[in-house]
Amino acid sequence: MGLEEVVKSITVETIVDVPVEWAWKIWSTPSDIMQWNIPFNDWHCPKVENEVITGGKFLFRMETKDGSDGFDHAGTYDIVVPHQLIEYTGNDGRTSHIQFTSIGKATTITETFQPEQNTPIELQKDFCQSVLDKFKRYAEEKYK
Repeated sequence: MGLEEVVKSITVETIVDVPVEWAWKIWSTPSDIMQWNIPFNDWHCPKVENEVITGGKFLFRMETKDGSDGFDHAGTYDIVVPHQLIEYTGNDGRTSHIQFTSIGKATTITETFQPEQNTPIELQKDFCQSVLDKFKRYAEEKYK
């Protein structure tokens, strides 16, 4: 029996071909979030409440389109620096750090979060990377 590695954080990243102000707006606006906060084609995000300020609350409802699986991702924003940083603590106590870095007319988004202990790490990483990839496609298409 080998020792199972304890993963303290997961990091995913994407480069979006839009200015940081545009990336921030799409990341923060509930009607936009409902369009990109979708990990897989058979999922959707039917409800979003989002107050992106330090101390503000958020709630993203994510579920399969057939209703067979779903969850609420909710919590409180601990630190918000517009166009640069979002740090939050979810209602389950896990934290996340999202960095927006302007690189000319593009934006790098890096998200580091504490994993949930009962779900395989690779599944959590793939899930989050898939959402970031959807964000990238949605933001770039909307920016055209």
